[in-house]
Amino acid sequence: MGATLAEIARMLSGGSHDVDMIPWASLRYRQTSGVRALLIEQRRARATANRFIAALRGVLREAWRLGQMTAEEYQQAADIALVTGSQLPRGRRLAREEVEALFACCGNDRTPAGARDAAILAVLVGCGLRRSEAAGLDVSDYARVTGELRVRVGKGRKERVVYALGGTAAALDDWLVVRGMGPGRLFVRVRKGGRLELRGMTDQAIYAALDRRRVAAGGRRFSPHDLRRTFITDLLEAGVDLALVQRLAGHASLTTTARYDHRGETAKRKAAAMLVVPYRRCGAAS
Repeated sequence: MGATLAEIARMLSGGSHDVDMIPWASLRYRQTSGVRALLIEQRRARATANRFIAALRGVLREAWRLGQMTAEEYQQAADIALVTGSQLPRGRRLAREEVEALFACCGNDRTPAGARDAAILAVLVGCGLRRSEAAGLDVSDYARVTGELRVRVGKGRKERVVYALGGTAAALDDWLVVRGMGPGRLFVRVRKGGRLELRGMTDQAIYAALDRRRVAAGGRRFSPHDLRRTFITDLLEAGVDLALVQRLAGHASLTTTARYDHRGETAKRKAAAMLVVPYRRCGAAS
């Protein structure tokens, strides 16, 4: 939000003022609606434009709370509509062959890093975790008997429970044989020579580890978040209810979960083919 407000300040001042020089409490509808118009003119993505509007509204609300503007001045200045419209889903869904190639690459690495990276890949694509959530997992968060995986550092400080079953559980169990069941972070650093260092990985270290596997497997570039998109899309394609997918993904709304749907045109064609239109072809004209 700080970076967003700094950019709004440049918009309002033609690039001459930074965020601390703008008299936010003096803004009126003419200026705030001008920011919205400029965002549309610049063809900003809908989510990006609405983040700008939310930041602007937030500053105006604080100015009113501090008594720097009247309620009427605040209401008029903040009365700018969100930007509407629809966009194609961001990122991409990994094909099954790509995921298999990544696991094969990890399996061919007989060092502890191979088992660790396979387990990281498994919880991202098999449980839909964000990389920051995977980095924050402790050994105690995983119940091997039930497969319950407790995510305690979710986005927005929201905890949730997901389940590591099947291949995900097997990958985690293989990694724990190497790591051991001692307390601490589930995913730890592996030094040269295969020596484990029981210090947790950062989310950037997880990104780098997966990208090394991607390069070794010769695959297309992807982000760790694309594995989350793959998880959500695979569940939806399997017929899992959208509301349940939302809970597993830890999203605040169904709308957010729907934006991760990468089933594409094939799924739409299949859905259209399920409809029965009672049209009968007329006989050929004589």
